[in-house]
Amino acid sequence: MLNRKKTKHNAQPVKLYHCMDTEQAFADLGVGASTGLPTSEAERRLAVYGPNEMRGGGRPSAFKILFRQLANLMTLILLAAIVVAFVTKDWIEAGVLIGVIGFNTAVGFFQEFKAEKTMDSLRKMSSPTSRVMRNGHQVVVPTVDLVPGDVLYLETGDVIGADCRLFEVFNFETDEALLTGEALPIPKEVAAFEDPELPLGDRINLSFASTTVTKGRAKAIIYATGMSSEVGKIAKKLMENDKTKKTPLQKGLHKMAWVLLIIAITSVLIVFGANKFRVNSDVLLYAIGLAIATIPEGLIAVVTLTMSMGVSSLAKNRALVRQLVALESLGSVTNICSDKTGTLTQSKMVLVRAWLPDEGVLRVSGIGFEPVGQVTKTRQLRLPDATHVNFAKGGANDNGADEKSELLARETTETIVVDPASASPSLRRLAEATALCNMSEIKCDSVTGEWFGIGDPTEVALQVFAHKLSMGKPALTGGDTNQWSVICEYPFDSGIKRMSVVVSNSATGERLMFLKGATERVVPCCASRQNGEQAVEIEPDGLQAYLDPQIQDMAHDGLRVLSIAYRHLTAEESQVDMNKANRENVEVNMTFLGLVGIYDPPRPESFPSVMECYRAGIQVTMLTGDHPATAAAIARQVGILQAEDEGQSSGVDGRAAPHCAVTLGPLVMTAR
Repeated sequence: MLNRKKTKHNAQPVKLYHCMDTEQAFADLGVGASTGLPTSEAERRLAVYGPNEMRGGGRPSAFKILFRQLANLMTLILLAAIVVAFVTKDWIEAGVLIGVIGFNTAVGFFQEFKAEKTMDSLRKMSSPTSRVMRNGHQVVVPTVDLVPGDVLYLETGDVIGADCRLFEVFNFETDEALLTGEALPIPKEVAAFEDPELPLGDRINLSFASTTVTKGRAKAIIYATGMSSEVGKIAKKLMENDKTKKTPLQKGLHKMAWVLLIIAITSVLIVFGANKFRVNSDVLLYAIGLAIATIPEGLIAVVTLTMSMGVSSLAKNRALVRQLVALESLGSVTNICSDKTGTLTQSKMVLVRAWLPDEGVLRVSGIGFEPVGQVTKTRQLRLPDATHVNFAKGGANDNGADEKSELLARETTETIVVDPASASPSLRRLAEATALCNMSEIKCDSVTGEWFGIGDPTEVALQVFAHKLSMGKPALTGGDTNQWSVICEYPFDSGIKRMSVVVSNSATGERLMFLKGATERVVPCCASRQNGEQAVEIEPDGLQAYLDPQIQDMAHDGLRVLSIAYRHLTAEESQVDMNKANRENVEVNMTFLGLVGIYDPPRPESFPSVMECYRAGIQVTMLTGDHPATAAAIARQVGILQAEDEGQSSGVDGRAAPHCAVTLGPLVMTAR
């Protein structure tokens, strides 16, 4: 760590790096992609541009915290009353007022000082590092020492330390919700853009400080650090507008203090007037006593003590309050808008259902990342019943009746556990697709024994499903009998909402393309559907109508629905490099395999929290980009949709109006 002095650093120039190609960016920043910055140059730039950290938000001094406790009109009036009490030698009144102010100041000061010390300790605990290229070697440095021109290495799970221009990406996505509000990960690319006014969220060849890598890996060159980064610019604006606004309670107390001051002065004038302004010591003492009596000196102590008790209550629930007045703002909340995924739900996707055209619904047990669970399906059985029914002509007592009997049958169901070894060809192909058309991994921690996922949560859920059928990616890509390998990947694109891979089996010579994505984007790519071991031709419109009841059924149960398809490569395609092929030309003539339903279970605390909000008179609104039926199902589970809301318009689908979200009732459907 370098020693830093409090010196004034040069501002970093504002340039449009999203409009530059990678060669221009490297030339502008004076660095080579293969060598990175020399250590001496990095130290020089650190001295010029300063450390890569937010400035101006440090812990306030004890004097400033103390001043905050005294800087209000009511306290100033009480201080004036103390002076008057001393002048008139009313020692008891002066002592009471000093005690009130001292108690109020002490409680507020120690609460806020303790909170600031805790915040300071939390800041010191976080000491992130970054991997950069220095002197031709990859080294790990404190994120605070990053400088413009550093070549930065990024991979899944990293928190990006500075604004940077990407120059090499592989299936790379970042979570930019902190900066842009976009809930879904953003796929990145390297190509430059021509529009200099491109919105920040659309500059997908850049990555920004404090955002998180959710998938893939990349290399980038840093162009802005510290207060010059996008997050720093926001912090700077907040600091410039850091004029502490009074809360409604503070405004009310302030207004009341002025009213009481006017009443006190008026009372003094009335006393003086009644004595024809012949003021002696007795008249003065009476007037001052009357004026002080109009001021509720215990009020500020009661308010501070009440808020202090609120802080203690929040502390028991592991919440940190930096300033007491924040409690009043919290108590004024009337509406809460909450994102669904990861906030109301656990963001731990689990594949719980699959549907195949020839087999129907399959249910998958087991939760979490551990690949333990069963795949089951239900079969209808017809069992004979020993009951006979007599049908007689002319009545039951007619001896000449022609009597006949009919054997009845009753229907029942049987649950069958699907054994991986005896799985149908359709199910095995579905498992292969979920394992191979997938960039995620699941691993078991050697120390704790707990399973964890690496990569996109949706893909992790698909990978766990494949492992439950003993057909996870490691099993398919290793060994003597299953030697699948991915030879080409068309990554997920938020514009077309699908992903595909081309795979090859070195043991059988088989070459396949697997495709997964949103049903409305997969179906147009299909020309047939799988039925047992045969493919039945079907038009996309007919296939969509065929699937709609199943999609609605899954969505009604709160499941996110994905479609899976595949096809065999033609002989001509097997001879060419698929990485150079046009995606739109190869994702055609697919065979629809089936649907999978992924469940994101609500957090256990979501339902009681929502109920607590309703009891407090707070309206809770859920924002999501899911299918309306899926959103409604989750909303019912967490208590946002009540029984009386059933059948009413409780949500708005904003997908028809991009970048728009409209609130109607407890649901908001946003564009994706």
